[in-house]
Amino acid sequence: MARLIVLGGGVSGHTAATFAAEWLGNSHEVVVVTPNAKWNWIPSNIWVGVGEMNKEDVTFDLAPVYKKAGITYKQAKAVSIHPKGKEGSDKEFVTIEFTDKNHDGQTEELEYDYLINATGPKLNFGATPGLGVGSNLGEHTVSVCTADHAVHANHEFKKCIEKMKNGERQKFLIGTGHGMCTCQGAAFEYIFNIEHELSKSGVRNMADIKWISNESFLGDFGVGGLHMKSMGFAVSSKIFAESLFTERGIPWIIGAHVNKVEEGKVHYELLDGSMGEEEFDFSMLIPPFAGVGLKAYDKNGSDITDTIFAPNGFMKVDANYGAGAYENWKASDWPKTYQNPTYSNMFACGIAFAPPHPISKPMKSPAGTPIGPTPPRTGMPSGIIGKAVARSICDRILKGEDSPLKEASMANMGAACVASAGKGIFNGTAAAMTIYPVVPDFEKYPGTGRDTDYTFGEIGLAGHWIKHILHHLFIWKAKLKTGWTMIPE
Repeated sequence: MARLIVLGGGVSGHTAATFAAEWLGNSHEVVVVTPNAKWNWIPSNIWVGVGEMNKEDVTFDLAPVYKKAGITYKQAKAVSIHPKGKEGSDKEFVTIEFTDKNHDGQTEELEYDYLINATGPKLNFGATPGLGVGSNLGEHTVSVCTADHAVHANHEFKKCIEKMKNGERQKFLIGTGHGMCTCQGAAFEYIFNIEHELSKSGVRNMADIKWISNESFLGDFGVGGLHMKSMGFAVSSKIFAESLFTERGIPWIIGAHVNKVEEGKVHYELLDGSMGEEEFDFSMLIPPFAGVGLKAYDKNGSDITDTIFAPNGFMKVDANYGAGAYENWKASDWPKTYQNPTYSNMFACGIAFAPPHPISKPMKSPAGTPIGPTPPRTGMPSGIIGKAVARSICDRILKGEDSPLKEASMANMGAACVASAGKGIFNGTAAAMTIYPVVPDFEKYPGTGRDTDYTFGEIGLAGHWIKHILHHLFIWKAKLKTGWTMIPE
């Protein structure tokens, strides 16, 4: 019997584990190690953050789902990987530390035949002084990165609405909280849901709403922007985004590295080298991501973390990490199989894999501060990669170690994104966009880097309903309900 251990139970890890259990059956073991007791459909946290959904609408208990699937579930966090075993044993293992109330703090060594790192990111709030979430939740800013964060954000948001109803004007600042952030899309959705809810509450005229982002232009989204078909025309995401911000009366600050947050004020540095300050009464700023801090050790106990992980803490895979300057970047730099180059039975998927470089053109201020989006690896790509990695491992377990690995390069992958701009049965809106490929290939598609026949976008009520339906569809899938394997990633 072979044992596959999946570290992480988010979108990518959950997808990999559940498909692996489906394909392997009872003849082999799938183990999921995750510190969380609940699964969270993160794209809907933005609705929790404005009171349009409850925490219970976006989460569910993992234990009964994994029991149904025949998956061994460990509510714990991975601490270290030992890919050569230890003195006296050659068997690979991972050390975990339990987080459930019955075993909290206890450790265990889990042997594995194959390992998938799907730990996702560490929300690195500490990278920006004063951004403060966790033990200092809400000290200066709020977050929608987790369901609990989003509940707190809504609580603070409702306070602002009450103040406005009592005649007190409020300033809202939404965006990214560091020069190297990703997930601009989540902040993009949240700012427009904030604007929509303020309009519904009749206090929009009492609100000043502003966007702040590390993007060099609106609509970059960490993918270098895109050109898409919209209403029969070819439109750049820059024009698309600027039009929406202008229509909703939201000014913007771009190319900004937020370097400090104080009570009611952020300090930032711009790409042109100038410094600025912005006051706020309510602010939601996305933090930068980092690896979760997994360590790796050789058989003799020596630290080999740098061999397996990139400096940012994400796991090295079959990517070209030596591409060098922006002018040398190619679509082929991006990983295809997500196999670790040193240990062939280890893979990474979702946010946990180390990208070879950003997708957007890297930029720095005159002082040398990097300011630009890091590449997104969430949502649809995470699910696709998780499933492909699971298929590769299952084939090697069932058919032999020489079985070819499945490929799922983001440079040969399309993705769909539905970005909410306000929730409502009749007045909701969302921007529904597709992009192909996610990583532009300028050799194959000169000029734009993408196939404009498969890259398009529209905004309207239909988009909102698509997002609402997808919310229920993906939770159905994650709960392994009837027909779940037929629902695409």
